[in-house]
Amino acid sequence: MKVYRLHDFSGPDGWKLGDEPSPTPGPGEVLVRVAAASINFRDLMISKGIYNPKMRLPRIPLSDAAGEVVANGPGAVRFEPGTRVSANFMARWVDGPLDDEKSASALGGELEGVLAEEVVLPECSLVKIPDSLSFEEAATLPCAAVTAWHGLFETGGLEPGSTVLTLGTGGVSVFAAQFARHAGMRVIATSSSDAKLERIRSLGASETVNYKTEPDWEKPVRDLTDGRGVDLVVEVGGSGTLPKSVRAVRTGGTIALIGVLTGAGQFDPTPILMRGIRLQGVFVGSRAMYEAMNRAIVAHGIKPVVDQVFAFDQAPDALRLMAGASHFGKIVIKV
Repeated sequence: MKVYRLHDFSGPDGWKLGDEPSPTPGPGEVLVRVAAASINFRDLMISKGIYNPKMRLPRIPLSDAAGEVVANGPGAVRFEPGTRVSANFMARWVDGPLDDEKSASALGGELEGVLAEEVVLPECSLVKIPDSLSFEEAATLPCAAVTAWHGLFETGGLEPGSTVLTLGTGGVSVFAAQFARHAGMRVIATSSSDAKLERIRSLGASETVNYKTEPDWEKPVRDLTDGRGVDLVVEVGGSGTLPKSVRAVRTGGTIALIGVLTGAGQFDPTPILMRGIRLQGVFVGSRAMYEAMNRAIVAHGIKPVVDQVFAFDQAPDALRLMAGASHFGKIVIKV
């Protein structure tokens, strides 16, 4: 079979396509024929040695894929061959709170990833994908969509009528806007591109702010909420945007810390204390969250936003598009 492996931390150039024997599922494992995979910012960080410079190489990259069950190993009985499935980002986080053991089962990092024609995965990690979605659409769900779901409903505990602020138009933020709209929430979105803001309005944002023309974007956000602030911020920037998110959220509100796109830095936590703000890290989610999210996707007819689909032999170009940050929604590789 054809398989990509990251051989060195040189970014997209470190991905090399090769031939390997098809894997055989062991006890409790399932052989899946991969149809599509998608890229997250984490994959770019991994490829550059930023995410984990001590990672053992070569490693099969990517955590997100959708495909079809080919064969079950001994004791694996949840899915018949031919079932359309996807794997949870953390293969052994089935339910309950996150712990070190579950965190150590992340695909494409601690464990081998999914950018191959066939992969073996733990049966407990697999989720049946909605019939309404193509393989390419379903491949976008495991990281970005589950993270958005976790931040809004598991961490945020939001209800209809709540106000959500999304930052940028990457995968997590777009999914958050879609989910929040269908749950009856008000969405305020930011971007540096008026064209992207127009697109996010079509997906559910009620109001938008261009942070390039409004560098103090937290001020118009507060104005849009009559000075109160939003109930929850989907925070993907990290230290570079966190102080503004603190000023944009209401007293007693929640900041779901999902990404660190702006890198590390210093941050004064005093306003969090004085205003009773909840700052919660959100590291993807469990299989149970994934399954609940899929039920909502089916009930509301939600369609993932795919920016571009690359051929398998052009996979490094897909990672380069991620590096350029010009995309809207998700970047997919057809296997």
